[in-house]
Amino acid sequence: MAAYAALVSLDNLMVTIRDHPRPPITVHQEQFHSLYENVGFLRRFLEIYPRRGCNVPERDLENQIIEAASAAEDSLESHIADRILAARTRSSKDDESADSDLYQDLAKPIEDMDLIKLQVLKIQETTAMQDYLKPEIPISSTILPKPATTRNFTMVGFDEALIEIMERLTEQQPTRQILPIIGMGGMGKTTLAKNVYDNLCIVHHFDIRIWVTISQHYSVRDIFLEALRCVGKTDADKISLLSTGKMSEQSVDGLDPEVNQRVNSQRNEDELGLELYKSLFGRRYLVVMDDMWSAEAWEDVELFFPKDDNGSRIVITTRLSDLAAYFGWCAFRINFLDKEKSWELLCKSIFAEECCPIELEETGKKIAMNCRGLPLSIVLVGGILANSEKTRGQWEYVAGNLRSILNLEDHEYCWNILSLSYNYLPVHLKPCFLYMGVFPEGHKIRVSMLIKLWVSEGFLKPIEGKSLEFVARSYLNDLIDRNLVLVNEWGCSGKVKFCHIHDLLRGLCLRECQKEKFIGVKGMLNFDIFNCTPSRSRVSVHESIRKERESLNKVLKDLPSALHLRSLLCDFNVVLPFCKLRLLRVFDSTDEGFYNEGYSPDDMSLLVNSRYLSFRVDWKNLVYPYNSIHHLWNLQTIIVKGTWIQPFVLPHEIWEMSQLRHLHIDRHFLPNPSNTPMQGVDPFVLKNLQRLSATVNFKFGEAVIRRIPNINKLHVIYDDLYEGWSNDWCLHNLHYLNKLESLVCVFPSLGNPFHHFELVRDLIFPPSLKKLSLSFSRLHWNDMTKIGSLPHLEVLKLEWESFCGPVWIPIEGEFHCLKFLQIQYCKDLVYWTADRTHFPRLEHLVLEGLYNLKGIPLDIGEIPTLRLMELIYCSNSAVISAKNILDEQENLGNAGLRVRVRLSTENECELAEVESLTSEHFEVQDRFGGKWVG
Repeated sequence: MAAYAALVSLDNLMVTIRDHPRPPITVHQEQFHSLYENVGFLRRFLEIYPRRGCNVPERDLENQIIEAASAAEDSLESHIADRILAARTRSSKDDESADSDLYQDLAKPIEDMDLIKLQVLKIQETTAMQDYLKPEIPISSTILPKPATTRNFTMVGFDEALIEIMERLTEQQPTRQILPIIGMGGMGKTTLAKNVYDNLCIVHHFDIRIWVTISQHYSVRDIFLEALRCVGKTDADKISLLSTGKMSEQSVDGLDPEVNQRVNSQRNEDELGLELYKSLFGRRYLVVMDDMWSAEAWEDVELFFPKDDNGSRIVITTRLSDLAAYFGWCAFRINFLDKEKSWELLCKSIFAEECCPIELEETGKKIAMNCRGLPLSIVLVGGILANSEKTRGQWEYVAGNLRSILNLEDHEYCWNILSLSYNYLPVHLKPCFLYMGVFPEGHKIRVSMLIKLWVSEGFLKPIEGKSLEFVARSYLNDLIDRNLVLVNEWGCSGKVKFCHIHDLLRGLCLRECQKEKFIGVKGMLNFDIFNCTPSRSRVSVHESIRKERESLNKVLKDLPSALHLRSLLCDFNVVLPFCKLRLLRVFDSTDEGFYNEGYSPDDMSLLVNSRYLSFRVDWKNLVYPYNSIHHLWNLQTIIVKGTWIQPFVLPHEIWEMSQLRHLHIDRHFLPNPSNTPMQGVDPFVLKNLQRLSATVNFKFGEAVIRRIPNINKLHVIYDDLYEGWSNDWCLHNLHYLNKLESLVCVFPSLGNPFHHFELVRDLIFPPSLKKLSLSFSRLHWNDMTKIGSLPHLEVLKLEWESFCGPVWIPIEGEFHCLKFLQIQYCKDLVYWTADRTHFPRLEHLVLEGLYNLKGIPLDIGEIPTLRLMELIYCSNSAVISAKNILDEQENLGNAGLRVRVRLSTENECELAEVESLTSEHFEVQDRFGGKWVG
């Protein structure tokens, strides 16, 4: 929620000011402590405060918190901007007067927080907070609806899933088993479970079937009553009515003695549970527990489901992957529908058993595909089309306006289904989920960028002893486990590399962002950039057409609320009033497609409160060095594109930027730090710095190593074309970077072979390395031992003449952790001998540009973990050997191996030869990456 994000952001800002080696402002300690205490109190309250809806008192309290926290944050950062910019212009305003102004500006938000604190204390007193955390749920919410067995569902695309689940439920395994079915909201978990539940084979196989709906706020007593109704204990309905006051005590006399005894003890959950246990004991039963949100729900009732070793089964549907893992038995995950099944479901939703008219098929398939495989959205659109004119024009209108149609308030039931996942999120995950809405629809999100943005926005709560990047990745994994964020691609080191969010969930993000004024996204309903308020100070615009650029440039130039803008993300260059954007902390405008457009670094230096800067420079007008970067007192991430032609020159003051976490400039010169104290202060240690790339000809002396103790990602380039050879680049000191996990070394133009030999020989790798990439290092294959002996190496990329020589014979016992191996354009390689003992954990092998390679070692196929081999522009003999490896493994029963080949030849005879190898697991592509078409 926005209120929690505002408090955590302010909390983090105050901690940064307090711990900064050179704080840019002086604050009154007593006042600062008061503000800090209030923020901590309100933050802890929101962490346990059970938000039960969107009622006016809740929204009013949250808005008060947002306004007070935003006002305090604005005051602090505004005075920081004043102080830094005044120092740059040598303004004469004295520090004492500035401190007095800050004291006065903070007085009002602190007073407001004192009043809010009184409201919170009153809430805690009147609700006793303990009871408030367990709100009573009316019995009607879980008992009065009819069981799912009376509902009709259309099931398309789940035939194989239905068969697999039925086989697992009826297999000859006597012990009671629990089968979780998992997937995001709207995927059809309940529909699939319902079709299993009603299948005649299942009906005949089990003596008793029970369906109960759990939901987020469950009642154990209500679960038992619903189960007893399914068992056939019809008097359970009378017990339910008595407990809710809808049946008088006098009517109890009409019940038989056994039921009367149960009624007298109906307030005891254990009594109802015992009755259920007796009903199930000795009988083979199937229980479907639909929509479960916590393991506690199962733990509360588990005792009353007998373990008779007679083949009883329990099916649980859930959106939470970690909950499914709790039950141990292999879970069943529902996948999105493919294009064919999406079209089939849409047809059934519109026409039932009739056929779709031919003239509507093309548009209908487009509509189905745009639903992104989510059954909920397909059925929703199908209902719209079923009740509208079945004309081509009407369908084309729906296809062109699908997103806005799905966002209509008339479809509130759809949003209610999806919003359950958001409402159930812990408060610390809600800002992270809402932030996913800043990315364009269908966008493939790079996780490393997402994490940097979350950290820079300031709404991550720190965990002692862990980096904020670690916290962010754990939050992302939690959202993935809850099926709110979907994985696009795994990195070769086993971490998520790219992710995305389903279009409907993005729509949910935008709806919630609009309610909470958390983010303004161009394209969201009723979004008006002119109405960006202090509480919605994040703006995301993703339009690349020229007229949109010109419109946005005009808007931003005259934007009244520019002073309040905190974040601006856009995928094109805009003209900005930099002097007004004093509070901007996140700016991302890296336009990959316009190489002649860019920004001046001096303009960026006006954004003194910025934490994340990503932009393209106008390299034609660069002035060196970039002396003003050190004015960005809280800069954490800087990403600069467009410096390949002329490397960026950084000033010595870069070593004073204590908050710096990620420095990524295409190519840059980094000066050596001074060994002498700066202005009477000991040299800074950049303890937060984690990434440094791509620095040119940098000298890793002892002073540098001491300054960057926590660096974990390093990209270095050594090229004597820039400034000549140096014999003191000290690459042997890299060995002392004991946190370094990823290293890229490039030696492109070392013209003197002796200099090259001296430099490469000096290179010593730290044992902490997990990922290594070498280019133009020109090592010999017998030098591989210094790499193969690295104990934690998982990814090795040997690129562009990194190794020379015709023969590579690995040594047994090395590379014992390697998962990914790429050999690229090592053109001398002819013979390669290896087996499973040399790469025991290899999963992915990529060979590219190996024109002279005679073949891939046949024994490579015996590596049990190997799943994919890619050959790009390799010799035909290498391709044929890959096919032989695949055939041998398939004959041995190993069906998990895949081979992907991209051709380099244009010879028709050779093309025909390779074409003939194509099979299900042997994919051949043309030289441009397209699949081979015979």
